[in-house]
Amino acid sequence: MHLIIVSGLSGSGKTVALQMLEDLGYYCVDNIPAGLLRAFVSHAIEAEDPVFVKTAIGIDARNRRTDIASVPDLFDKIRAHDIKLEVIYLLSDLDVLLNRYRRSNRRHPLSGSGASLEDAILAEKVILEPIARSADYVIDSSHTSVHELRELIRARVDRNRDGPSHMALQFESFGFKNGMPGDADFVFDVRCLPNPYWEKTLRRLNGRERPVVDYLEQQDDVHAMFDAIVSFLTPWLPKFAANNRSYLTIAIGCTGGQHRSVYMADRLSRHFASSFSNVVCRHTALPSATSLGRIDTL
Repeated sequence: MHLIIVSGLSGSGKTVALQMLEDLGYYCVDNIPAGLLRAFVSHAIEAEDPVFVKTAIGIDARNRRTDIASVPDLFDKIRAHDIKLEVIYLLSDLDVLLNRYRRSNRRHPLSGSGASLEDAILAEKVILEPIARSADYVIDSSHTSVHELRELIRARVDRNRDGPSHMALQFESFGFKNGMPGDADFVFDVRCLPNPYWEKTLRRLNGRERPVVDYLEQQDDVHAMFDAIVSFLTPWLPKFAANNRSYLTIAIGCTGGQHRSVYMADRLSRHFASSFSNVVCRHTALPSATSLGRIDTL
């Protein structure tokens, strides 16, 4: 049995994630009371019904805190029964969640009793903290469209698990001025490299366009930085894969997330695609039409 638990902050994309899993053939149950999770899993095992072979369960903050607090221990017991369990936790920046709720005019599930929307979001974060700490995948959807989030879920779940290259890699460019991504396992700062922004003819372009690529490839420091990052990651990625890590997110940041980080993330993606079968490159500061793509399409 392959069981996926989907949780996270309301408005960060839990419903989208479950819908994608359903499209991938998972039997999905949303908003199950945490206190009933053990009983449901036991039923699925005892039923021996093929429909439960791939199951995804959504858990949100509309539970007693004591029930949520007990969930991580239950995860350990489930894994002890040779069930493949993965926990996906979705989050977004507070300002992003506030804007999403204001645009949708939806009510936050914890906003009763006179609590403000901001208070409800902060309370939800505290309640779900035990699940967040137990998560195998943390996805920050602050700068992610619905299409991109679906692709992230697909890339991290529907992957080739055979051999040491099963681990999915995501290279992610971002701008420090927008804040660091919350789902990064490694962060590399490339703000020390020559900045195409100060070249008037390059300012409005991005790091995927040929004039910017040519400019950066003329810089010795750019090649030195690339070699240094590759030298650091190369011996460690196989060790993470051997330790049953399903994915890693490597974030590359520059000031605005338009030029240097985009170029470096793309170049690193192409390099490691020769060793890992599931490599995705995502550019959080670029328009959504160009922000995400499987490396074999670049």
